[in-house]
Order: sequence, then structure tokens, then C-alpha cells
Amino acid sequence: NGKTVDIFPVGAEEAAACEPIYEEMPGWSETTVGAKTLDALPANARAYIKRIEELVGVPIDMISTGPDREETIVLRHPFK
Repeated sequence: NGKTVDIFPVGAEEAAACEPIYEEMPGWSETTVGAKTLDALPANARAYIKRIEELVGVPIDMISTGPDREETIVLRHPFK
């Protein structure tokens, strides 16, 4: 019906009537593998992370930069 909702509908019929809103952002070609800090990420990657935080309304605690456990940037410890 053209309305924007903040909470996804629980009913199947209402959910089927929803149309997603797509937002495009610039990408990056630099690698993120091995980055140990937020500042080590490409500028567009940092902007992407910031936009996700804005959209979901909560801060991002950790960012994975590869498949290994050590390839994680901890911004805020999630269990403190």
C-alpha cells in the first residue's frame, strides 16, 4: 500500500505484500583480509558498516575479515 514499515509483518499475507527497499553503496576492491582494526579497512567498507549500524539501530560489535577466528575485528566486546 506504499507505506514504509519498521517491523516486518508476522502474517504471511502481509509479508507477501511487502516490497523491499534496495539501497546501493559504493563497493571496494581492496582486500579486507588481515585487517586488525576498523581504520585498516577501506573507506567504503567503513561507510558500509556505519550504514548498517544506522539502519539496524545498534552498534556492530565484531567484523569478520576472513574464515579464521583470528580474522576478526572486535569493536566492542559483545559479552561485557
